[in-house]
Amino acid sequence: MSMLKVIEVLAESDKGFDDAARVAVATASKTVRNIKSIYIKDMNAQVSDGKITSYRVNAKISFLLDGQSAS
Repeated sequence: MSMLKVIEVLAESDKGFDDAARVAVATASKTVRNIKSIYIKDMNAQVSDGKITSYRVNAKISFLLDGQSAS
C-alpha cells in the first residue's frame, strides 16, 4: 500500500478556473515531488465593475511520500 500526503493550497489566475488549477500544481511542484492528483475543493471569482477579474481555487494536492512506490 502506498502512503500519500495531502496539502491544501490556494491559487489564482486571471484566465480561468482551469488555469488557476494549473497554477496550483505548477507552484506546488516547485517544492513537492511525486504529485499524483489535485482535488478542487472550492472555486470563487473576484468581480469588479460587473466583470470577473480573477479566478481562485482552493485545492487539495496529493503526493506520494519519498520511499513509496505507486500501486
